[in-house]
Amino acid sequence: MRLLLACVCLLLGGQALADGLEAGKSIYEQTCIACHGPDGKGAIPGIEQLTEKGALAKSDETLFASIKDGSHSSGAAISMPAKGGNPSLTDGDIEAVLAFIRQRFGSQ
Repeated sequence: MRLLLACVCLLLGGQALADGLEAGKSIYEQTCIACHGPDGKGAIPGIEQLTEKGALAKSDETLFASIKDGSHSSGAAISMPAKGGNPSLTDGDIEAVLAFIRQRFGSQ
């Protein structure tokens, strides 16, 4: 019985993770892609790349704050507005897009 319960919990947790990544992908495609591009390498000159050597070298806490409050990278022509310019984003939305970004671009 415990094994069955453990399997169900793992399956449900996996589904929650997949749902979160799908939500993060949707948010990225609606809010972030215009500046960061489909490959995370920047669609606008000077935008910090979403790679392990770029923005993803920072902690989740730092990235969360940068997304929530906005940021400016040295040498960038423009600043990232708070919530990527989408004031309707919740903390949960930011967590979802951060998880998606790490999963999608973390190996670049």
